[in-house]
Amino acid sequence: MNRQPLFILVICFIAGIFFQDLFSFDLKIIHAVVGVSFALIILIFFNTYFISKCKPVFLAVSFIGIGMALHCINSFENQKLNIGKNETIVFKISKKLNSTEKNKKYEAVVSLDHHVFNAVLLIPKKSKELDFKHYYKALSYISEPQSPEYDFQFDYSKYLHRKNINYQCYINEKISSAPRNDLSLNENVLQKRLEVLLNINRSKLSAKTQEFLKGIILADRTEIDSGTLQDFNRSGLVHFLAISGTHIVVIFGLLYYFLVRIIPLKFRKSAVMISLGCIWFFALCIGFGNSVVRSCIMLSVYFGYILLQRKPDLLHSMALSAFIILIIDTQQIFDVGFQLSFLAVLGIFWLNQPILSYLPKQNNYFKKLIYNTVSVSLSAQLATLPLVLYYFHQFSFISIIANFFIVPFSEVIIVFSFIMTGLFAIGLDFSWMIIVYDEIVKILLHVIHWFADFDQLFFGHIPMNLAEVSILFLVLYFLRCMMVKNNFKNRSHLLMAVIGFCIVRISCTVLENQQSEILIHQYRKHKIVSVKKGENASFWIASKDDQELIKKYIIDPYQSSRRVKNVDVKILPTNAGSVIFNGKIYSLK
Repeated sequence: MNRQPLFILVICFIAGIFFQDLFSFDLKIIHAVVGVSFALIILIFFNTYFISKCKPVFLAVSFIGIGMALHCINSFENQKLNIGKNETIVFKISKKLNSTEKNKKYEAVVSLDHHVFNAVLLIPKKSKELDFKHYYKALSYISEPQSPEYDFQFDYSKYLHRKNINYQCYINEKISSAPRNDLSLNENVLQKRLEVLLNINRSKLSAKTQEFLKGIILADRTEIDSGTLQDFNRSGLVHFLAISGTHIVVIFGLLYYFLVRIIPLKFRKSAVMISLGCIWFFALCIGFGNSVVRSCIMLSVYFGYILLQRKPDLLHSMALSAFIILIIDTQQIFDVGFQLSFLAVLGIFWLNQPILSYLPKQNNYFKKLIYNTVSVSLSAQLATLPLVLYYFHQFSFISIIANFFIVPFSEVIIVFSFIMTGLFAIGLDFSWMIIVYDEIVKILLHVIHWFADFDQLFFGHIPMNLAEVSILFLVLYFLRCMMVKNNFKNRSHLLMAVIGFCIVRISCTVLENQQSEILIHQYRKHKIVSVKKGENASFWIASKDDQELIKKYIIDPYQSSRRVKNVDVKILPTNAGSVIFNGKIYSLK
């Protein structure tokens, strides 16, 4: 507690959030918890021998209680409205979401019979793009997102509920509109961003380059094709496509570089403040996306230490940033991006120097650039590996090499993309720049596709549960200890942790492979039958038409969850009405 008090307290705060989310204590208990937390905080100010000894414990318990209380405030109750299935609704959009094969998707604020609620809106893909400067009216089919049937499926209903969204609205009828005169500052900025996106769509750039530009600068990946997205995922470069800390650091670094050459030395702090103001303006321009806000807060806190003439500390900056974000919205801790971004920073803090010590000496600028790129990339990937395996069940060793080659050139690509976006924003169209940028992006996408094609180095369907994740983090902890001090004790601890992981993993696999089951899965209007015996599973589907999507949303998650090695997909007879398994009849009707 004495060495890293802020980091330990934020861990306690996060533990309180998880505790409240797991048990959902009512207000009476939360009031009691708040009372105990404040009583412990008051006791800390009494300088008795007993209290001074127990001060770290009192602080930890009080921050657990504060985390529970704030998460109770930030939790949303299920909004049950007495509405029919088909209703005429009035709505305005608040965010554009990724499109599906058939529909465009938006987050919208919907008004219906004096009720106002948030909903996911789906309209046919051929429909005209909706904007922020109109109210819309249409006949809609309203439904509540359903929780998944089985534990291996993604709980989309819970995901929406954490965003205070409890309904989905499907619109197939004509949509009427009326101009708005009550746009907020944020909505005006989002509308301007939408207009820039439309300008990019109308440009002479190729389709893939347009989607790349919109994703890397304006955080719009709503129309990117699945093949390109798969290439970024398989090569471990999806962070390059999304707005992340790299973009914010590049913007800040460039502005600061030019400002310090313009502003006199005695006003050097002004250069920092102006640069910070610009990155926040950029965050406003792209709609305050979660990842960019996290990066802006972390950078602002870090340079806040410098402006206050305090020694900057990466771990303190990270912990304080996490506090600020979670105090505003405790639901952010359940966002995968939040977890991975903070783990990556923690990994760089924890592992970068030990890894650098094992690399050759960096006695010139070129070696420092190369070896620091390798160590930072490797540190971030090692720290996030357990959660990547838990959430995505896949890993590619080629990602280490791909990041080594691509990341050093990311600054050039990002700067060039900013220039192109700025030109499109003011309506300028330089044909030669479009040609050059288009060719550079095509080469980049071709290289990323080449990396993604190394199937021998890509491993999918990797089963991973929370127990295995916990032990993997313990392995990383002892790995760092051994790298810092390579003695018999630390090597033994690392070896025991690895053996413990292998024992738990083998035990989980053996237990799962002893199970047999038959499940009836619902996908759209079809039913899929899965029969599992040991480490083998067979899936019976009605048609080959949706086989790729069924594999993505049902077969792959099932294979990872149930630790299945062999999967067989068969076509179900069209006249099949039931399935018999282990003496039981399962209806397919």
